Order: sequence, then structure tokens, then C-alpha cells
Amino acid sequence: MVPTRQKLLRRFWYPVMPEASLPAGKPVPFTLLGQEIVLWRAAEGAPAAIADRCPHRGAKLSLGFIDEAAPEGPALGCPYHGWAFGADGRCVKVPQAHDPNRGMKSGAKGHHAASRYGWIWVALEDPLQPIPEIPEAADAAFRQIDEFYEEWAVSGLRLMENSFDMAHISYVHAETFGILEDPKPAPVTIEHTGWGFIMRGEAPVANRGISKDLIKDAGERTVRIIEGRWFLPFMRASRIDYPTGLTHVLVTAATPIDDRRSQICQWVYRNDTEADSPAEKVIAFDRAVTIEDRHVLESTTWDVPLTMSEELHMPSDKPGIEMRRRLLALLEEHGEAEARLPVEA
Repeated sequence: MVPTRQKLLRRFWYPVMPEASLPAGKPVPFTLLGQEIVLWRAAEGAPAAIADRCPHRGAKLSLGFIDEAAPEGPALGCPYHGWAFGADGRCVKVPQAHDPNRGMKSGAKGHHAASRYGWIWVALEDPLQPIPEIPEAADAAFRQIDEFYEEWAVSGLRLMENSFDMAHISYVHAETFGILEDPKPAPVTIEHTGWGFIMRGEAPVANRGISKDLIKDAGERTVRIIEGRWFLPFMRASRIDYPTGLTHVLVTAATPIDDRRSQICQWVYRNDTEADSPAEKVIAFDRAVTIEDRHVLESTTWDVPLTMSEELHMPSDKPGIEMRRRLLALLEEHGEAEARLPVEA
């Protein structure tokens, strides 16, 4: 699948940056599905996103300024001639015109933007579904820890199938929590939902280093009770319950920058306190795990086939196979075929 050529993928919400990365008074550029966009704070601090090109002479609007004197509230001013654009992309001000505040009926392409969970989200076209619901975010028993935000050279689908792949743990995570001498994973169940699926299963894991302190278990091994929620197309919220009563929920989104790169956004919810487990230690352990994943994932091919015939499979690949089937069915439902690279001779 070539993400930038799948129109359907433009109709999903993606987290693009933490709230703190979008300060008031400063436009910030981002590339989503190969399209250059610019984000800024519009009226009352609400995020706005439009195409990062002025329709007048093609200058990058992300090099511009926030025009506080625009007739309809804060607007994005072009650095070239000062034309100003509202949150919907419409041109609201042309300084050189006889009536500068009259603007124009057209302008730059506007996109959907919203704030949730401390992140800025964007959908390039009318979204098919709301921003995913994460129950733990509204539960006072849980705290949120923002872990990292960085670019990886990996496709979103590769990262998602990895997040639900119980068979890779023994090998990829042999230094953190994998058990190399026990590579055969236990079977999992999958419950289909309107937005993806829920995978349930158990994973015996090693309990090494700071993990012992983080889960309050001195044993050499423990078990993870996993409820992994996959949200179409490239987001997961994996709830991990430990025998000690700790719950650790990993939320990861692989926001597609282009076909080969993803902006990885990760945060967690835990039902303990900073005094129990300092955020610094929580992040350190999860970072060690994701570094192991990244090392392998960035070596994988990015044009992931949605059909079953081009790659080999084993029983533990069930979640990844279901992702492919679901994406392919959704494309077909909307009259779209899977886009692929030309086959080399």
C-alpha cells in the first residue's frame, strides 16, 4: 500500500504534534501524507491547519506571521505580501486592495484541526470517525505521561502490526523483557469493532532492571495481561495489566509523513503516582523497548501489501492479517483500489 496515493487515508484524524509544540503567535509546518500543511493558533487558541502555500504567488505560509488585526480574528499572514487566511483557509485580508478587509471567496485549502489528550490532531478531509476514545484518559485513577515524539523511517502499517505481534518479543526485546528460550507465543483472541479491533492475550515476560521497580515485583518473570485496541489506520492503545495491580496503557500513533516516514507519537496512562514510579524511569524503560523495535522496523520494506499472497505468514500474524483485510475492505467499500509500487522486471 502506498499511503500518499490512498485518498481514504486523508479521512482519518492523526496526532501531529504535542500542544506545547504549537505556541500562540507562531505558525508551525508539518507534512501529512505527503502534503505540506501549516498549523497555528486561531481565535481563542484553537488550532487551525491549512495548506502551506499562499495561492497568490506560492510562498510558504509557515514563514509568515499571525495577523491579530485581521477582520475575523487572528489569521495567518503570508510573509510575501501580507495576505491573511482564516482557520478555514479563506483569504480574509488583502492589504493592497481598495478594501483590505474584504478578502476573497477563495484561498488556501483548509483542513480539520482539533486538540485532545494534549496533542494537536489533523484530518486532511472530512473524517470518517471521531478521534479515538481512550477510557483511561477520563479516569481519575490514571495519570498521563508523554513519552516521545520523533520521526521514524517506517510505514504506519509495519509499526501497527509490530505492536500486536506477540512472536517478536523473544527476539527483538531480548535485552528488555523478552524470553529467548520461550519464543512460541500464546494464542490471542480478536474482537472486531467499528473502528478496528481489540486483541486479548497473555504474554509471559522477563522482569529485568528498572522493570522490577516500575511494576513493584522482585521476581525474575511476570505475566502481561494484554488488551490491545487497534484504531484504523495507524494507532493503538495497548492496556497491560500486571499481577501486582499495575496497569500501563501504551498509546502509539504512526502519523504518516509520507510513504517512507512516520511521526511516532507515544504517551502512556498508569494507575500509579509519580512517587510510586517517576515519569523519567517510566519513559526510560519504554524508550529502551522502542529503540529495539525501531532498529528492526526501519529495515523493513514500507510498501506493505494488503493481500496475503506477497508475504509468508504464521498463526501469530493474525492481528496483522486482520489489519490488512480491514484496510482492504474499507478501501473497496469506498470505491478505491490498493495503490502499489510498479513491479520491477
